[in-house]
Amino acid sequence: MTLAGPAPAAVDPGQPVDVLFRDLRTGPDGLGSREAARRLGVYGPNELTRRQGRRWPRELLAQFTQPLALLLMLAAALAWIGGTRALAVAVVAVILLNAAFAFAQEMQAERAVEALAAFLPAGARVLRDGRPAELPARELVPGDVVLIAEGDRISADARLIRGEVSVDLSALDGESVPVSRHPVAGVVAGSPLEAPELVFSGTVCTAGEAYGVVTGTGMRTEIGRIAALSQRDRAEPSPLETQVRRLTWLIAVVAVAAGAAFLPIGVVAGLGWAAAISFAIGLIVANVPEGLLPTITLALAAGVRELARRGAVVKRLSAVETLGSTTVICTDKTGTLTGNRMRVTRLWTPGGERDPADPRARELAAAGAYCTTARPALGGTAGAGDPTELALLELAAGLGVAVPAEERDRGRRALYGFDGHLKRMSTLDDTPDGVRVHTKGAAESVLPCCTTVARADGRTGPLEPGTAADVRAAVDRYAAAGLRVLAVAARPAGTGAPGDRAAAEAGLTLLGLVAMADPPRPAVPAAVAAAHRAGIRIHVITGDYGPTAAAIARAAGIGGDPPRVVPGDRLDAMGDAELDALLAGPGELVFARSSPEAKLRICEALRAAGHVVAMTGDGVNDAPALRHADIGVAMGRSGTDVAREAATMVLTDDDFATIVRAVDAGRRVFSNVRKFVLYILAHAVPEVVPFLIFALSGGAVPLPLTVLQILAIDLGTETLPALALGREPAEPGLMDRPPRARGSGVIDRGLLVRAWAVLGTVSAALVLAGFFWTLWRAGWRPGAATGPGSPLHEAYRTATTMTFAGIVACQIGTALAARTEYAALRTIGVFSNRPLLGGIAFELVFAAALCYLPPLQQVFGTTALGAAELAFLLPFPLIVWGADEAYRWSRRRRGPDPGPVGTFGPESAPF
Repeated sequence: MTLAGPAPAAVDPGQPVDVLFRDLRTGPDGLGSREAARRLGVYGPNELTRRQGRRWPRELLAQFTQPLALLLMLAAALAWIGGTRALAVAVVAVILLNAAFAFAQEMQAERAVEALAAFLPAGARVLRDGRPAELPARELVPGDVVLIAEGDRISADARLIRGEVSVDLSALDGESVPVSRHPVAGVVAGSPLEAPELVFSGTVCTAGEAYGVVTGTGMRTEIGRIAALSQRDRAEPSPLETQVRRLTWLIAVVAVAAGAAFLPIGVVAGLGWAAAISFAIGLIVANVPEGLLPTITLALAAGVRELARRGAVVKRLSAVETLGSTTVICTDKTGTLTGNRMRVTRLWTPGGERDPADPRARELAAAGAYCTTARPALGGTAGAGDPTELALLELAAGLGVAVPAEERDRGRRALYGFDGHLKRMSTLDDTPDGVRVHTKGAAESVLPCCTTVARADGRTGPLEPGTAADVRAAVDRYAAAGLRVLAVAARPAGTGAPGDRAAAEAGLTLLGLVAMADPPRPAVPAAVAAAHRAGIRIHVITGDYGPTAAAIARAAGIGGDPPRVVPGDRLDAMGDAELDALLAGPGELVFARSSPEAKLRICEALRAAGHVVAMTGDGVNDAPALRHADIGVAMGRSGTDVAREAATMVLTDDDFATIVRAVDAGRRVFSNVRKFVLYILAHAVPEVVPFLIFALSGGAVPLPLTVLQILAIDLGTETLPALALGREPAEPGLMDRPPRARGSGVIDRGLLVRAWAVLGTVSAALVLAGFFWTLWRAGWRPGAATGPGSPLHEAYRTATTMTFAGIVACQIGTALAARTEYAALRTIGVFSNRPLLGGIAFELVFAAALCYLPPLQQVFGTTALGAAELAFLLPFPLIVWGADEAYRWSRRRRGPDPGPVGTFGPESAPF
């Protein structure tokens, strides 16, 4: 009889059943309808809920207060003041698009929780008022008694009270083999996922039938706990986002400081306030790289497209660069390093291991295939059933003794399903050799049922103590190698069927042992080796057993030989300081029997130590860690929707090697971002120096460049070459360097020295030489009038055009120089970046249009250049490139390749 009143808020599902019934105020016949309705009002529906508190207007507004957005707003305002309103509108459009894209990423955690909710079943079978009933799964409450049968997705956390089932827990614990669940009488200690009497919401029953009393619903389930962990933390900015924010604040401060400093300098030098303010605005415009944000965005988008073609879908642009920063990969085992597909690797019969051509090996394979209920993949449909049984069917087919599922089921006379206590399964089957009993299971369970063994001559002989010892030694040897071992036995059934299971499983003949594994994917060892060459450590974090995980890690080349295994109970007992010390030590680790909280602890400890962490996974249990890592990598084919939504990158080919290719692409993206930042910053010097000369001379030297000409450079001639540098091939040795430090900047002292002291200074000198050469040829002397109506006005227009064209010419040399950070240009080839050649061609055409088309001459204050001026400009690109090539040559002479991209020794400290 069910007691009235709601169940307590929390119960211990591992306590004895009678105590659990008392605490839940229920019984073997379940709840009454009215009591269930009352509890539904107390506990709420059996569904996952989102964390409240996100306010989309505030989140959207935050996107417009980012440093780069503020800097672009300043550029838009200056463009509007300067009269180029179309440019101002275009910059505002960039701000809006960037804000919309970033805002969309804030919804990622909520989409992950929606995927978790979709993981739950729609309906459930339950006892209500003592009678079976079908009802929506969302109406389950603690105290309900539910029926679980083969093929069902379990609707809530429950303790079994009668019956027995096999349950696929791989989504929660990462194991590829279903586990047996059955009632136990007393209290069972240990992890809930290992408790033999507990089943969990969102997992799948693969065999059997049982009744269970519901102990948790909604967010009070194991999957609900994972959903809460997935929502626990907001995604932190990527290394690139952090560095871009630092870079944009630096540029903003420099631009505003330069403009503010210009005012008193200009006034003291003799300029009026109106002229000083006007040219201060021009100086700020010269320092603001209006094309920086779209260039970075498009470079990352190109990286995303390339990775998609190579099997990786990236859901956040900055994640491309984060991959390049990766110092540690924390990988799951099942479905990531392995294919989550069991495969037979060893066959043993009395006397030793057998070759597949041995008749006894074929007899062993056929007997194992008969003792199955799984159905293999046919006609493009996926296989169904226990992975172990699917492996046995595949083995029989491969040895030429296939047992078709339809023929097997048609000839089956009796089935004694897998029993978790007995650890074996038996069938009675019609075969070409007559009716036979087939048995498979754990060796320690099958061996006592055997009285004879199969001999080499095809006959049977007595099972002697020496043979039994050989069997146990083989089992121990295979288990130590991380293999799952099954013993297979058979016997003729005679004329009549056995009366019961005990009779059927008596007097068996041992045929041998089948050892199988879920092996590493073929490409994994090479990918692991490539990651090691790149200075990346790999830790395995799995819910599987230690020996199995260690064997897979060893086969993949992870963790040495033998790998160091850290069991889950030892990890749980560690304090934070002990865990930090463990992870700081040398080598790689295998964490076995790990929980979702353990994965988070490991991830947080690594990140606290300054590592950039990539976390791979495919199950529901991986979602919190995927969400919290710097880069979460989910499997696209074998992974759950939950993992795919929580991750930042999804591997469409489930190939671990794709991660290493993505790291390569990420490093190249970061290197290329530095290249076009170098390219952009180098042009600030020849744009700013003319204003300083004008101001310091008190107007005696006319302004060599106008504001509109600066904008034409920053958003016209500069943009396409900068974008092309974002597509630059990888510099030699990029993947043979250790990862850069988390704090290493896009912009550092080394880059500034190269941009301003080398490329910028040489460009400014050349540009000013062209300006003064043109004026002096016309007879100009300092202080001479050059305004409209003066005799030197046309010469002045030619001189400013020379300044504009000189900067464009220097841009070509800078673009060629920026293609490598350390190596000589010849190592990658002058013509290997075809988009850059196209960008340079556009730059020349655009500059020629401004110089030679009369309508544009009126707008930008330019004039046509003659043959003498063009000849003067012709060597500019080679001089700029040559100066930088000499600078890089001197650095190469000082030492070998400096190591990680973006960190070049002492001068690399980030600003």
